[in-house]
Amino acid sequence: MATIGILVGGGPAPGINGVIGAAAILGRRHGARVVGILEGFRWLMEGRSDHVVDLHIGTVSRIHLLGGSILRTSRANPTRDPEDLRRTVQTLREIGVDHLVTIGGDDTCSSAMRVAEAAGDALRVAHVPKTIDNDLPLPEGTPTFGFETARETGTQVLNHLMEDARTTGRWYVAVMMGRTAGHLTLGAAKAAGATLAIVAEEFPEGPIRLADIERTIEAAIAKRLVLGRPYGVAVVAEGIGERLHPDDLARLPDLPRDEHGHPRLAELPLGRLLAGGVARGLAELGIPMTLVAKDIGYELRCVAPNAFDAEYTRDLGAGAVRALLGGTRSVMITREGNAIRPVPLGEVLDPSSGRARVRMLDTDSPSYALARWLQVRLEPEDLDDPELAALLTRATGLELEDLRGRWSHLEKH
Repeated sequence: MATIGILVGGGPAPGINGVIGAAAILGRRHGARVVGILEGFRWLMEGRSDHVVDLHIGTVSRIHLLGGSILRTSRANPTRDPEDLRRTVQTLREIGVDHLVTIGGDDTCSSAMRVAEAAGDALRVAHVPKTIDNDLPLPEGTPTFGFETARETGTQVLNHLMEDARTTGRWYVAVMMGRTAGHLTLGAAKAAGATLAIVAEEFPEGPIRLADIERTIEAAIAKRLVLGRPYGVAVVAEGIGERLHPDDLARLPDLPRDEHGHPRLAELPLGRLLAGGVARGLAELGIPMTLVAKDIGYELRCVAPNAFDAEYTRDLGAGAVRALLGGTRSVMITREGNAIRPVPLGEVLDPSSGRARVRMLDTDSPSYALARWLQVRLEPEDLDDPELAALLTRATGLELEDLRGRWSHLEKH
């Protein structure tokens, strides 16, 4: 009898239980034993085989409609220490797992491949990509599961903030979760009609200065103010934090990192830093404005999946088990159109880093261009418009050339 193990790594995303439920149902119907491994690789790394539960059809048949993860999750990394990796493989062997379904993002994907390599022919692994960031290298046009639900929820939050901003005459600086890529930030902001959205991909290669982001928001506030709308919402991608200039990060020497070495962006006060900096800049221009920082992230991750993600994740879970029981090993499970397509993990991982390649937001796409057109930003050519330039100089008390110098960074991106 085959034994299928299922574990979840990384942060939560809507739809995890859909993968677990469909994988367990299909595995049981094919005569396999199916076990859920609690908290990702955490206990396997310690050689503990007692954090495992048997999964039966009757107990998982309706879990695809639930948020969160019935198996919980962790960011434990079994590849940092050779002994952790050895214990992980040995513990899987003790449990009897010869087919493993891992659910997670790029870090879990790379860990799954290392575990598969260490176990050799004794273990087949299928990885199901999960992240609300939409940043894994799936087929063109295919989202990662959880993204659409998170985008829908994020859109609702931004819509409420836009209405509050209009009602109270204030600005919000909303930082949207997304470790590297700006898909969620732009997707939710565009759908909600937020005033502007700033993503890391719009900046040139290299470090990003905090002052450039502050000036971008400041200029948008000034433009919107002279157009008769003294309120708005600026949405900023959390992933900008990973590219902040070292001099800016030096102001935060105690910023912690996770087990994979990434800065814990949830603990980076990016919104407060930006709101404070923009407020000071506006004060220099003689523009009184209330700015409120708002982080949007954790409230997106464990909501119940929408219909798209509930259906999508059931396909992925069932597809993972079909691939494993069919003899496939070391693959990432994707859906292209209406078909499940297993992709060898070797094609997914970047050979230089050993981690999954990141799918960044394409700022050359028509979709991004339209998003920029729908935003209210001060563009470099705005200062060539005599009427708008006159309004801006009157509102700020600065000469036109001084404004050009103050907002010269706009030419960069």
